[in-house]
Amino acid sequence: MKNSKSAKATKLELFNFKSIPTQTFWITSISFFMCFFAWFGIVPFMPDVVKDLGLTPDQKWNSVIFGVAGTVFARLLVGKLCDKYGPRLCYTWLLVLGAIPVVLCGLSQTPFQFLVCRLFIGFIGASFVITQVHTSLMFAPNIVGTANATSAGWGNLGGGANRLGMPLIAAMVIGFGVAEAEAWRYSMIIAGLICFLMGIVYFFFTQDTPEGNFKELRASGTMITTKKDQIRFMKVIKDYRIWILFLVYAACFGIELTVYGTMDDYLQNTFQLERITAGNIVLSFALMNIFARTLGGHFGDKFGKLKGLRGRVLFLSCILAVQGIMLITFSGITSMVLGILFLILFSLSVQMAEGATFSVVPFINKKAVGSVSGIVGAGGNVGAFLAALLLKYKSAIAEKEAIASSEGLAADAVSAAQASASSAAVSSGYFLIGCLVVITAILALAIRFSMKEEEVSAESADISLEKLIPIKIENES
Repeated sequence: MKNSKSAKATKLELFNFKSIPTQTFWITSISFFMCFFAWFGIVPFMPDVVKDLGLTPDQKWNSVIFGVAGTVFARLLVGKLCDKYGPRLCYTWLLVLGAIPVVLCGLSQTPFQFLVCRLFIGFIGASFVITQVHTSLMFAPNIVGTANATSAGWGNLGGGANRLGMPLIAAMVIGFGVAEAEAWRYSMIIAGLICFLMGIVYFFFTQDTPEGNFKELRASGTMITTKKDQIRFMKVIKDYRIWILFLVYAACFGIELTVYGTMDDYLQNTFQLERITAGNIVLSFALMNIFARTLGGHFGDKFGKLKGLRGRVLFLSCILAVQGIMLITFSGITSMVLGILFLILFSLSVQMAEGATFSVVPFINKKAVGSVSGIVGAGGNVGAFLAALLLKYKSAIAEKEAIASSEGLAADAVSAAQASASSAAVSSGYFLIGCLVVITAILALAIRFSMKEEEVSAESADISLEKLIPIKIENES
């Protein structure tokens, strides 16, 4: 693919609304926020859903797993579609079609219908991939890591903001005379309609690149696609670096999703906190996305200026190792004060690792950014899926043994034994996951770039090639 001189932004000017990259940044970030808001919008209402639809404990767990599993396939597919049709059309259709299962979730009448909706709602989690592709097309190499991390972090806020937002929507509809037991349904319908409207906004107010849309650029000859430039998907997946980043994103974003989903109960069982207090702590954990991801992308860019593409990888490996160590340490703490301290440090490092990951992704294969982003993004959901299965398996066994050993005791004693067993099981699970994260951090060091890739990146970012001499020597040794 050959383009005319690029008009990509070299600065992230948040209030320069005349700039096409800035306009795109805001619209894609808000769209991503709404997708995450709707994706996890049912979480605050799960007690109501369980009561209304009569979900069994297994069905409740399965709804969580289905919501994550559906995203894996969607992310793999949408990345490839972005390379072919451009992020503008892909995001438009994702928002419009993704709104359907969100609305239908509010209309579901049986557990089966609810689970099917949860599976398809997970597809809007692919919005992350399109967000990263679109910002990669809009921003120059010297700032792309920061732009990607900021848009992703602010979008991820939707997964935490729904803990406040969805109950507020429910309160609003109750104020209009809707029965409290039905409020969760109307809240999901409203969230779906907002996603649909964002799809309309995306179509009319964004474009694929600073120079224009893919279709118009190809028609005018500005963007020329030759057979040589058509990167086949099979060729893309043969690049070992993509699969290392797949594992890296599984070890950061995947673990963030899992910890976020299990931390409420863990804090209550381990530190005897009230549910509201535990929920507020977890909400604070999610709200750190306001700045933590941006820090990861920012330092990725900084290390890129100092040490080239290899510098980005070195920072990614270091911050991922810190994340693993923080989780390992947290897993063994029984003091509430220390526990919250290390939970904050874990939250900071895991979100920085996510930002650092996508400061590397745009440089793996510039002709197939969408496909690469899709594969790496899918890794996050695979990690969440496997980690959730691990914790569910360990916790279920421990709780069953605790119940069996407490047979004949008072209900409070059985409940206490079950909570203690669950806490110990999840703690050992966190420890194991933390160790795997550290191993993945070491594996990340295997990501290498050719001297040609380093030179192209340095030229695009206006970095002196003299800084790459040590990298050349290292690669040749």
